[in-house]
Amino acid sequence: MNLGGKSYELSTSMRNNQSVILKKPQPATINIMVQIRMHGWKKNGCSDWRCIDGFEMTDTLIRNIRLFIRGKLREANILIKSGQIEKISKVVSKIPYTGSLDRLVEGRGDLVLPSGIDVHVHFRGMGERMKEDWYTGSCAAAAGGITTVVDHPNTDPPVLGRRGFNRKLVDASSMSIIDFGLNGCARGENIGRLSELWRIGVTSFGEIFMADGRRLAVKGDDLGKALSEINGLGAIACLHAEDDETNQKLKRKYEKNRDPHIHSIIRPPESEEIAIKQALLMGKKTKLHFCHISTKNAVNLIKKEKNIREGLTCEVTPHHLLLSTSEYQRLGTYGKMNPPLRDPEHKSALWNALNEKNIDIIASDHAPHTIEEKETNIHDAPPGVPGVETLIPLMLTAAKQGKISIGRLIETTRLNPAKRFKLEPHGKGNLEAGSDADLIIIDTQNPKTIRGEELYSKATWTPFEGMKGIFPRITMLRGKIIWDDGPAVKKGYGNFLPGAGAI
Repeated sequence: MNLGGKSYELSTSMRNNQSVILKKPQPATINIMVQIRMHGWKKNGCSDWRCIDGFEMTDTLIRNIRLFIRGKLREANILIKSGQIEKISKVVSKIPYTGSLDRLVEGRGDLVLPSGIDVHVHFRGMGERMKEDWYTGSCAAAAGGITTVVDHPNTDPPVLGRRGFNRKLVDASSMSIIDFGLNGCARGENIGRLSELWRIGVTSFGEIFMADGRRLAVKGDDLGKALSEINGLGAIACLHAEDDETNQKLKRKYEKNRDPHIHSIIRPPESEEIAIKQALLMGKKTKLHFCHISTKNAVNLIKKEKNIREGLTCEVTPHHLLLSTSEYQRLGTYGKMNPPLRDPEHKSALWNALNEKNIDIIASDHAPHTIEEKETNIHDAPPGVPGVETLIPLMLTAAKQGKISIGRLIETTRLNPAKRFKLEPHGKGNLEAGSDADLIIIDTQNPKTIRGEELYSKATWTPFEGMKGIFPRITMLRGKIIWDDGPAVKKGYGNFLPGAGAI
């Protein structure tokens, strides 16, 4: 085949790569895998878990695309070799390539962006498979252009130590079609033993619930001890900042009021702000990451602290950027999440903070629940909404509307998450030579109406019903197409990315 004046041989089958692939772990072998990694087994100069699963040893050319390079959209072609970007060039003939080409992907002039990293998901599994499992959660992510996630530890069972960690790792490794990290718990019974989780590979600790996070709440002296221990490890504490005393007092006051909007009154903006002040005071030396910031004063508190110290970041969710208390009439109990929906004035403050770089990351806080669980009164309905599949599509729509630039979108959904949570050593950087070929191909002229029944999460509902999203038509992870109008790889293609304590 002749491409741009240069001839390529297209092979009809993938190269044999059996020599570099070891079998996926079964539950009985998980400790062996941990020992292999901890003893520094390496291949091709790396020491992460992708070495155990191996690279897809193929050569792919993506031609005729638009790529965001040095602040501008430019025509480009991408050569991928052994799962990583080999070369980016405007002219195909300038790509230095000899040998057979395993795959040609026609870009059709579409936009190509680095795929997203969602550092806040709850993919459930294990004892909560009825809500979501690692296959459906990872399929939803891939369909929406997310190829790496960090899963939080409030699962059944929770990730309190080696046993819980290994159980979740086996579950995720056997099911996920995308790469992933796992966070560890930090609460009363495992404080003082966090180093075990850090050494075996958790990405960070939390989300640490400062309020009523059911069995995972951490308050008072326990919070101080946890933050001190996390600081000693050089790890990051991910905080769910709400004040329990404030929430419980208002919950008792309004316990007989069943109007859905009462949830936002019970958990007021002041609750978030009190908790942030407390965390900043107790964790002066700790690397803190504030999850799902939802109020304008919270942003101002963090911004002020950033001016005098390092090690602080925060995230915002699409539901706090795009929804408000005015949506309760439409959503009812489906709009219950923590922190809750805020009055509209907070949305504009969050957008401003995002674009002014005072908010660092966009994350989904994907927390699916079944329809049956949500169909009850506002006090008994579980908090949380699905969102991993709609994060990138909604933000692409926002970019088209001028609410956020493409450059800022890439920073907040890829570059900043990778840098903050030490995913860059795993190849999770920008689209450049030497990085993993994690990318999405997007027809920006083809927005779709979001329908819960068409999404891949087990939830089958979405708070963004009827809104417009620009979905990728192809999602690639490590140079392999994993989503093309449906899953294109088998369960278990995703790799575990161990945290900095294990690298």
